[in-house]
Amino acid sequence: MTMIALGGVIGAGLFVGSSVVIKSAGPAAIISFLLTGLLVVLIMRMLGEMAVAMPAVGSFYEYARSAFADSPMGSAMAGFLTGWMYWYFWVIVVAVETVAGAQLLSFWLPNVPQWMLGLGLIIVLTLTNLVSVKSFGEFEFWFASIKVAAILVFLFLGSLYVLGLWPTLSTGVPSLGFFNFTGHGGFAPNGILPIFTGAVAATAFYFGAEIVTIAAAETAEPEKAVAKATNSVITRVLFFYVGSITLVCAIVPWNSVGINTPYVSALAAIGIPGAAQVMNAIVLTAVLSALNSGLYASSRMLFALTKRGDAPKALTKLSKNGVPVRAILVGTVFGYVSVIMSYISPDKVFQFLVDSYGTVAIFVYLLIAVSQLRLRRKLEREAPERLRIRMWCFPYLTYVAIAGMLGIVIAMAFIPDQRQPLMLGVVSLIVLVIAFGVRYAYGKPPSLAAATETKVFG
Repeated sequence: MTMIALGGVIGAGLFVGSSVVIKSAGPAAIISFLLTGLLVVLIMRMLGEMAVAMPAVGSFYEYARSAFADSPMGSAMAGFLTGWMYWYFWVIVVAVETVAGAQLLSFWLPNVPQWMLGLGLIIVLTLTNLVSVKSFGEFEFWFASIKVAAILVFLFLGSLYVLGLWPTLSTGVPSLGFFNFTGHGGFAPNGILPIFTGAVAATAFYFGAEIVTIAAAETAEPEKAVAKATNSVITRVLFFYVGSITLVCAIVPWNSVGINTPYVSALAAIGIPGAAQVMNAIVLTAVLSALNSGLYASSRMLFALTKRGDAPKALTKLSKNGVPVRAILVGTVFGYVSVIMSYISPDKVFQFLVDSYGTVAIFVYLLIAVSQLRLRRKLEREAPERLRIRMWCFPYLTYVAIAGMLGIVIAMAFIPDQRQPLMLGVVSLIVLVIAFGVRYAYGKPPSLAAATETKVFG
């Protein structure tokens, strides 16, 4: 469970996407990742509190419903929007990571069509998820272990290099220490604004740690597992992200061509032979981990949606191993279609999906924070003994987290590169609101009872 949590945090965005933030904010990108990391730490603490007090299949989908239980319509809508937005996010991740994985494999297999490589990846990981939840856990454990080990090795070698303790026989170039922090226009060469815009861009890189609260419901001791895992990710997320970004900024000049591939360039500067080969393998592992997690998280959330009538009951079927087979296959079908569209119309349909899902992730986090705010007060009145993990400085830090996420959404409207993702994310939200209205008006009335079940998959 701990490795699943850490694996969810350390994604391909850290290894590749971080270059966008560094090129914009310069070495001050460290602050961008620190700000966003602190926000994610608060969200994880909130989820830890709710998951230990109310372990349930569907996690924050059920928490959103319970938080608004005093308003039947509000409860149904909060759950519907949270569940479907989360499902939408992860099925897009499945598609995006499949395409990315195929591109990475092409580095070693240039003569094999990328569509064939992508098809092979999604089929293999679909079969893994169909076998049992244990198979998912084992694969994710090893994927996460490789990523964590890679980061730890990078932190160790990078620290030796920056401190001047690393032999420079390979390159013949001595370490510049921390010169790159200020030697190319200053620590924040482009001013203060890019620091905050970088924090907006970095938000999606952290998304994924919350999977642990979904997976907790399928463990033998959900309360113990989620408590340990959430505490682990809280103490390590800033160390891995902020620590490695700090070293990258110290080793590679922020305005150099090498920053386009930050970790490859850093390893090359240190003198690691075959840096491109090594980093390609690590990034591929991160992509496969995200793909594996996407199939798992989307299927479990879709299964949870069926329990309340928010998704077709036909998707409730479980295999002998307790796996929601149909829910998994629905997510993969969306992935197959998206992969096809990425080649047929990459500048339209596929780009819409990529641009919209990051904003949807922020909306999910916002609903999680609001749910925790309401549920905490309810639990303090009715069952305070269940609050074995508590959000720090409640309710003040919860308000800080909500304000931070609203600030991100507002900031997106004023950042040229973020306006389209914001608009498309809002469009996706509006579509879901309309879908809820149709479902409520013409479908079977939604189940409005508060979530009290703790029965989990086999």
